[in-house]
Amino acid sequence: MNLIVVQHLFCEGPGAFNAVLDDREVERTVVEIDVGETLPDWRGFDGIIAMGGPMSVNDESEHPWLVDEKRWLAEAVRAGKPFFGACLGVQLLASALGARVFPLEQSEVGLLTVERTSEGFADPVIGALADPLITLQWHGDTFELPENGVLLASSAAAPNQAFRFGDVAYGIQFHLEVTPEMAEQWAGIPEYSAALTSALGEEGGKAFLADAVDRHEELGSQAHLLIAAWLDLIERRTAQ
Repeated sequence: MNLIVVQHLFCEGPGAFNAVLDDREVERTVVEIDVGETLPDWRGFDGIIAMGGPMSVNDESEHPWLVDEKRWLAEAVRAGKPFFGACLGVQLLASALGARVFPLEQSEVGLLTVERTSEGFADPVIGALADPLITLQWHGDTFELPENGVLLASSAAAPNQAFRFGDVAYGIQFHLEVTPEMAEQWAGIPEYSAALTSALGEEGGKAFLADAVDRHEELGSQAHLLIAAWLDLIERRTAQ
């Protein structure tokens, strides 16, 4: 299997997902799109993973590459190419499919539970996860569900937490992939630091980071289940 991994910041890679990708010998072409690397022709790959970043999908004047990425994603996903997006990745998917992405009144930050819908529990990817599902949240934007999107999970602060489009395109607003090293790096990114302090205060932010590090294996185990279930979906489809 050969995947494209789109990164929008040096420290926003697949993280804990990499353990499963390595174990299953999945080849990856990593594109650091924020530093000018070019997106390849998606037709030559088995799927796409799009990770997070500090920018908004609406920041097209500041980051012109967003226009091309959203157009590229829309073409790939509407053609049935398997896709998995986390945080900014899910917002890009929603925007590419014509849905609105907009700021929350208050950033959603913390180790928080998301509630799956009935479709989420029945889903072959999202349904593979634990219940209750504890997630790492660290975002200031949310999105409307695109036309024909199937809602899979919700939270009180951001009701659209995960959705599926077609059979093999998935997006999640939350994080499961964050390693201790990633959490430390994110705390040094000005946009992330500001959201953290605004939502939790200085001491609350420190406590959250410590908790994220302490519980990274719990989160990581769910990351492994999630990405493995998505890879299984691609393999079943390829075998048909």
